[in-house]
Amino acid sequence: MDPDDVSVREQIFHNRVRESIICTLLFTCLYIVSYTIIARFKKSADFATDDSEDATVNRIALWLCTFTLAVSVGAVLLLPFSILSNEILLCFPQNYYIQWLNGSLIHGLWNLVFLFSNLSLVFLMPFAYFFTESEGFTGSKKGVMARVYETSVVLLLLTLLVLGIVWVASAIMDNNDASRESLYDLWDYYLPYLYSCISLFGVLLLLLCTPFGLSRMFSVTGQLLVKPRLLEDLDETLDCVGFEETALSRKLSGNTSCWINLNVEAVKQQFLAIQARRIALEMRRRASPWQRNLGYPLAMLLLLALTGVSVLIVCFHVLELLIDEAAMPRGMEDPGLGKASFSVFGSFGAAVQVVLIFYLMVASVVGFYSSPLFIKLLPKKQDTAMTKIIGNCVSLLVLSSALPVFSRTLGITRFDLLGDFGRFNWLGNFYIVFLYNMLFAGLATMCLVKKFTWAVQAELIRAFGLHKLPLPVSRARNSIKLLSASGLLKVQ
Repeated sequence: MDPDDVSVREQIFHNRVRESIICTLLFTCLYIVSYTIIARFKKSADFATDDSEDATVNRIALWLCTFTLAVSVGAVLLLPFSILSNEILLCFPQNYYIQWLNGSLIHGLWNLVFLFSNLSLVFLMPFAYFFTESEGFTGSKKGVMARVYETSVVLLLLTLLVLGIVWVASAIMDNNDASRESLYDLWDYYLPYLYSCISLFGVLLLLLCTPFGLSRMFSVTGQLLVKPRLLEDLDETLDCVGFEETALSRKLSGNTSCWINLNVEAVKQQFLAIQARRIALEMRRRASPWQRNLGYPLAMLLLLALTGVSVLIVCFHVLELLIDEAAMPRGMEDPGLGKASFSVFGSFGAAVQVVLIFYLMVASVVGFYSSPLFIKLLPKKQDTAMTKIIGNCVSLLVLSSALPVFSRTLGITRFDLLGDFGRFNWLGNFYIVFLYNMLFAGLATMCLVKKFTWAVQAELIRAFGLHKLPLPVSRARNSIKLLSASGLLKVQ
């Protein structure tokens, strides 16, 4: 055997071992982070019950949810990691310490995320849900294995049902001999086609949640920061709130006339609201002038800049789609890292792309949990049932796995999709991509205009004290609606 061939094979083997070790370390870190996140929301009573069987079932479901959440975080980091890797290789092409960072590793990460996303969506999460709801077949011996058997049978029936639906749908849509032959190929046709449908659903979900989340980001940020108030005497307001809290405290302690009938629960709720308001006012008073007068405006300007840049990029991408066919999203086999930057502005443009990708993902999650349809899925600290955790993990996986396709479709980045992410059939349809960009730009602009119009009106009403005036019922309702919509109804 030629010594050169032996050395080449050894080099390939060493590279694969190194990539496997890197992938294992990265996934282990993501798994630990995901477990820490889920541990903050899981209901401890589900794992400390007297029934050891239920505790074991919940523990297994928790491991599967942690795996799924780790895959979701990996899908979010996939595109930013690829963009930054390309810029690092451009800046340090011959550096010895970053030789492990190459196109083979990036391509392998994309394939692993695609594989684990399929595995989690199609098998692991349905298994976890049916496993927690199962009790074993009637007449069989109770235990964990009885639940495993019942879950396996239900999952098998569900798989056959879904595959049958996909088979019928694909046969109707592609009525030709080539497609009929591919219908019998499970691994190379069914699973990619099924994941393509799930990805399309995720991209459509992002289209609805992200514009709404972009407008909600201003309210959420306003709730986390100290907001400056116009024409407001903070000390006087704090004294008034303190007097109200003292009066309510005396009512609850029983130092009132016995002839007065009190609704104790209503007074208690009012006392807790006044107490929370006093604490918020004290936090505002303790805040430094820089934090009170500069932090909030800078945060709002940053959010406005990120949102404006995102909408402008999408509008520019719409024009590109009309004149340049290369603007269409497509897949590529060789990433070609370290050859050219994926932004016309070089490393700075690549950094902006990464920031925008993270910002859009956060906005989509905020919009998802703020929408009336999914607000019930919002997890509570140390009080979230296992079925709700499974629902959250599935939702986050659908959103995060569609993020690379979403970012490339909107033109946020020029980094083409790797592996099976670029094999989705609908990506090559010009009308779908063009309409998607137009809808996103229109919805985002409409949500922002409505948000800022209501926010300015509500701030003016509050600044001049008009919300304290005895208004007619219709006007009062409109004022309360403006304050609640802009996040100003609660004292920050």
